[in-house]
Amino acid sequence: MPESELEGSVVLITGAASGIGLALLRRFVSVGARVVALDLSADHLDAIRQEFSDAVECVIGDVRIPQDHEQAVTAALERFGSLDVLIPNAGVFDGNVELESLDPETLLRAADEIFGINVLGYLLAARAAAPHLRRSRGSIVFTVSNAGFHPGAGGGILYTVSKHAVVGVVRQLAFELAPDVRVNGVAPGGTMTGLRIATTLQGIVGTDRHFADRERSERLIGQTNPLRVVAQPEDHADVYLLLASRSSKAITGEIVSSDGGLGVRGIGFENVQTGGD
Repeated sequence: MPESELEGSVVLITGAASGIGLALLRRFVSVGARVVALDLSADHLDAIRQEFSDAVECVIGDVRIPQDHEQAVTAALERFGSLDVLIPNAGVFDGNVELESLDPETLLRAADEIFGINVLGYLLAARAAAPHLRRSRGSIVFTVSNAGFHPGAGGGILYTVSKHAVVGVVRQLAFELAPDVRVNGVAPGGTMTGLRIATTLQGIVGTDRHFADRERSERLIGQTNPLRVVAQPEDHADVYLLLASRSSKAITGEIVSSDGGLGVRGIGFENVQTGGD
C-alpha cells in the first residue's frame, strides 16, 4: 500500500503552508514521511514548525527565485539525507478575468506574475530537484487544475493558459526524466481554499481571494460537476500519495482528474441539473 511505501521518504512541497499544500503536508506526515515545506508565509510556516517539530523542515521562499528552490533542496538533503518526492504546488489565480478586460500594460504585468508562479515556479522546482530525484529514483507530482483541460470551468485567460502549460510540463518532463524519475500530476476541480488573486489583478477583481464569498462559491462548484462535490483540500491528498508511491511504478506522464467528473458533463448536463434530485 502507498502508506507503508512512503514511510521514511522525503517530500518537498511548494506552497505548503495553506490549502492543498497544507493538506498534502499533513497527509504525508501521517504516513511517516518527512516534509520540507517551501512557502512565502513566515507566520504559517511558524505554526507548521510548532505543530510538526521533527517531521517537517520549513523554508521561507518565493517560487520565482531559483536560489529559494536550491535552499529547499539543500534543506531536504542536510536535514533528512535525501529527496524522494517533489510536489510543485504553489499557485496564484487570475480572478476569472477575460482578455478584453485587460489593457496591454496590465496584461503584461499580470502574465509575468501568474506565469512566473504557476509555470516558471514549477520548472525551477523541478530543475533544482531533478539531479537528486534521479539518484533516489523518485517522483514528481505537479498540481495542475481542471482549468488545464476545461476552458471556462475554472479560471480566466491567464490562469487557464498557465495551467494548460503545466500539462505540457508534466508530459515533457516525464519524457526527459525517464527512466529515473516518474512525473505525473493531479488536476483538482473547484476546491475550497484560500487561493490568492494575483496582486496585479486584485484592483480589477475587487478582492484578494478567489473564494471570498464562500457560500456562493460552494453553490457554484456543486452545480458544475456531475458528482456535485464541493471538495476540501484533503479530498485530493490520497491521489498524490498514490502517484508518489512505488505502487505507481508503471505510471508516468499522466494527470489524474479529481474534479467531480467534469470530463463527463456532456451536452445535457444543465438539463440534468435542473431536473431535480
